[in-house]
Amino acid sequence: MNHDHFWLREAQFTRLVPFVPTDTRGKLLVDNRKVISGIIHVLKSGGRSVDAQEVYGPRKTLYNRFVRWAAKGVWTDIFHALASAGGPPAQVLIDSSAVKARRCASGAKGVYSGDRAFTRRADDQDPRPNR
Repeated sequence: MNHDHFWLREAQFTRLVPFVPTDTRGKLLVDNRKVISGIIHVLKSGGRSVDAQEVYGPRKTLYNRFVRWAAKGVWTDIFHALASAGGPPAQVLIDSSAVKARRCASGAKGVYSGDRAFTRRADDQDPRPNR
């Protein structure tokens, strides 16, 4: 398998199999492992399902299956099952209440946005004498 693509390992996919819906009708489905790997790849890369590579199956299948399973609550069930599995977290997240910032830090207009103490051009005169 190509290293540029994300693929679920067999052990990872077997943990997800109980949550995958089996009540399908019509044509034969694209392999669930391939589609879930494609959906995860799209979510990790921050792209759109339209931009997914063909190795994951038809792009429309990725989109449709993601939307349908979201409506059924499949992704929520998978998330809760994996989150409740325990073990130490791979990374610690900081929520917004732990980080304080002024309004001007986000680019919003504020008291300090035009303060000369923070911004100084090269052609500005130094207000202190004898310097």
